[in-house]
Amino acid sequence: MCDDAAVTTSSGDAVHRLHQSVRDALGRRIVAAQLPAGAVLTLEGIQATYAVSRPVAREAVRVLQSMGLVTTRRRVGITVLPRTEWNVFDPMVIRWRLDGEGRRDQLVSLSELRQGFEPIAARLAAERAEPRHHGELARAVADMVVHAASGDLEAYLEADTTFHRVLLQAGGNEMLAAFGDVVAELLAGRTHHHLMPATPNPAAIELHEKVAIAVRTGDPAGAEEAMRAIIDEAAEAVSSAPD
Repeated sequence: MCDDAAVTTSSGDAVHRLHQSVRDALGRRIVAAQLPAGAVLTLEGIQATYAVSRPVAREAVRVLQSMGLVTTRRRVGITVLPRTEWNVFDPMVIRWRLDGEGRRDQLVSLSELRQGFEPIAARLAAERAEPRHHGELARAVADMVVHAASGDLEAYLEADTTFHRVLLQAGGNEMLAAFGDVVAELLAGRTHHHLMPATPNPAAIELHEKVAIAVRTGDPAGAEEAMRAIIDEAAEAVSSAPD
């Protein structure tokens, strides 16, 4: 009985990986305009191209439709939608765009968006954060220091991402907290596309510490100012990003 359950789970995982693979392949082609707006696909064509079953192809299309990348119509097929219809806040759409040739434009767009909400989130965090947030921010900064010294950029990214997620949550505004995935994809994109220095900038870590201290001591203006400085520092790397 346990063996049957293990086989069923393994089979389900395999199907899920197939669906993700097809979804990612189609998504990347769409955001790169290899499948331009107006292009029409069919389930049969997707099955043949990626050697998958109809249910796998259908599930991949369903997810892409939920992202606003495609629409389906009877007797027409699966139609690729223009960028104006995309859910540009979807983490997968952001990731695919960062993986493509339009990386710099996406990074600039994300950085400009970030300038509009994260300093305000820092100010609110200084006004509303709970003691647990103070501890989580302090631990994230400490982890950034450790991983910067060791040169472990993946571990540094994890600590940096944790810092910003906690900060966005600490302000007590669910709309701002929802931007956590957007910031996470931006930070991951900078790291994975080699837009971070081999050794993280000590000044940037110091600014993160200033934000954490300002939040802990209830200094809204100081938290906002330090966060703006963090974003400005990151924007310098974005401005030199390759197209």
